Amino acid sequence: MNEVKRADFPLLENNKEMIYLDSAATSIKPKQVIDKINEYYTTYGVNVHRGVYDMSSRATDEYEDVRNVVAKFINCKPKEVVYTKGTTNGLNMLANMLLPKINKDDEIVVSVLDHHSAVMPWQRVAKATGAKLIFVELDENNKITVENFKKVLNNKTKVVNITYVSNVLGVVNPVKELTKLAHEFNSIVICDGAQAVPHMKVDVKDLDVDFLAFSSHKMLGPTGSGILYGKYNLLNSLDPVEFGGDMNDGVEMYEATYKDAPEKFEAGTPSIAGLIGLKPAIQYLENIGMDNVHKHSLELATYVAEHIRNNEMLELYTKYPESGIITFNIKGIHPHDTATYLSTHNICVRAGHHCAQLITHYLGCMGTVRASFYIYNTLDDAKKLVEAINAACDYFKEWII
Repeated sequence: MNEVKRADFPLLENNKEMIYLDSAATSIKPKQVIDKINEYYTTYGVNVHRGVYDMSSRATDEYEDVRNVVAKFINCKPKEVVYTKGTTNGLNMLANMLLPKINKDDEIVVSVLDHHSAVMPWQRVAKATGAKLIFVELDENNKITVENFKKVLNNKTKVVNITYVSNVLGVVNPVKELTKLAHEFNSIVICDGAQAVPHMKVDVKDLDVDFLAFSSHKMLGPTGSGILYGKYNLLNSLDPVEFGGDMNDGVEMYEATYKDAPEKFEAGTPSIAGLIGLKPAIQYLENIGMDNVHKHSLELATYVAEHIRNNEMLELYTKYPESGIITFNIKGIHPHDTATYLSTHNICVRAGHHCAQLITHYLGCMGTVRASFYIYNTLDDAKKLVEAINAACDYFKEWII
């Protein structure tokens, strides 16, 4: 792949001893993104839409051009790109907008792999409507298989949420095949793409999902911004759940009319800088090539798994990685203690339930240690992680009874 320069990432340059392995939580930002945000605030940092002066026109053009960049990146039409605050915001919006279409006898399919933001909104919808939450079983590899998915589908299945890549285990689910099955029952398919879009090529037309949500900050972009893709006819069939400036056509005393999608879902002043900063983030990834991004992260995670797989002190939940995520525990040691020890080696990992308690409960643990690789990580980072894990095991030996 095209070379990723450490110098492109000021945070890494300013913390030369740090090994950052927490990209599943948020990615480090390249200079190109930071510069673009600074350019906006220092050169044309005003509000978008309706301003007829030159600076506002430029801000609007830059802001709206991001739709074109995102549309090309995931292969959809610009009018199918809704700006959000992130994956959580997009998934919650969908649940709230679809709620009026859910009936008492309907079923909503989710899984224990799902992030809280993909489960909790549907718990609320189920309680409000009387609909039933159905959990698809995982196989021995903690994945959703076509066979198990078929078992939960029927004529009552109204909505299906599919996690593309698990933020805890890194397993990759067969979204295209599952979507095809769900559509045979006229189900609405929502895909949580938070961990997939930053790491692999995602083509929404090929997948045929009805909706897809993802965040900017996990793919080199700024925090506080994200994307909700939706098929245009479905987007226009939904009513907004936020109301205010810029999303209405006209407002009278007792009635109001809305713009068409996507604008009708974008009330108020948005994260302008956050969205403008997404464009150079996507350009950076495209310059590398999404297939190369996936291959690089997977190779590093696989290296680690291969070198700790036979360590009897470890509970390795990601024995054979499918993405850049690897998850483990030192048996008998709290994951926070393990992560704290690794930090003494300047290694930054995440510990806990990762906002996905259903899967940690399923695994029979209170939480896990998660290392997640991205484009700026190196084989040397992976080697140092292996060394630090082995050192942690030696350190904690006397703690274990």
